[in-house]
Amino acid sequence: MAQVESGTAIGAEIAKFDRLAAEWWDPKGPMRPLHAMNPARMGWIIARIARRQGRDPAAERPLAGLRVLDVGCGAGLASEALARAGATVTGLDAAGSALAAARAHAAAGGLAIDYREGRPEDLLATGGSGFDAVLALEVIEHVADREGFCRHLAGLVTPGGPVFLSTLNRTPRSWLMAKFGAEYLLRLLPVGTHDWRMFVRPAELGAKLRQAGLRVVDIAGLSMDPLTGRWSTGRDVGVNYLVMAAAG
Repeated sequence: MAQVESGTAIGAEIAKFDRLAAEWWDPKGPMRPLHAMNPARMGWIIARIARRQGRDPAAERPLAGLRVLDVGCGAGLASEALARAGATVTGLDAAGSALAAARAHAAAGGLAIDYREGRPEDLLATGGSGFDAVLALEVIEHVADREGFCRHLAGLVTPGGPVFLSTLNRTPRSWLMAKFGAEYLLRLLPVGTHDWRMFVRPAELGAKLRQAGLRVVDIAGLSMDPLTGRWSTGRDVGVNYLVMAAAG
C-alpha cells in the first residue's frame, strides 16, 4: 500500500505510532529506548531554554511561565518533562490514539497539558504561534516535507526563540545500531519502526533549517553506555543527535 501523505505528515508513519499507543508508557515495552534516553535529552533541552531566559537550569521549576510546544508529542514523554519543569505545555500529534494515552497519563499524574490532534501547519492556520520554545523530537525522520516542516516550526516559535530537534544520523553505524541492532538483533524496537533511508545527516538538517530562516546554534550527540544502559550527551553525533536552532 502506498503511503498517504498530507502536508508534512505521512499516513503510514502516523498509523505506525498509533498502534503503539497502549504500550507507550511501559518502560520495558517497545518505547523503552525513548524512556531510557529521555532524561538526557530533556535535561539538555530544558537547560538551554532556561539559560536563554536568564534562568538557573537547576531551579525547581526553571521553565515556569513559559509556553512550550511539543510537536509530534506521541504519548507525552517530553511534554510531561517540560510540564514538571514548570512550562505551560501544548502537545501536538497527528496520531489520535497516542494522544488519548497522553491525556490519560497526564491526568493520572495531575499534569495539565493541552494535547491537540493535528500537524504544525494546522496549528499555524488557526493562529497558534508565539511559543517561547518549540520541540520536535524523533519526528523529522518520519515527515514528508522536511523543509516545510522546519518552516512551520519557525513560524510557531516567538521571534528569536529556540527550536529543538532530535533525530538519527544516516551513517553505517546508525544502520548497525539503530536499525539492525535495535530492531532485529536486540528487539528493543518493533521491526519497521525506522527507515534508515529517512535518517537525516546534520548537514542536511542544517540546510533545511537555513531554508526555513533558522540557524543551528548548538548540537550534541546522544549516546548510551553499553555497560550501564544510561544515556548522556556529548560530541559523538554518529547515531542520535540533538540540535538547537534559532532565527538569524
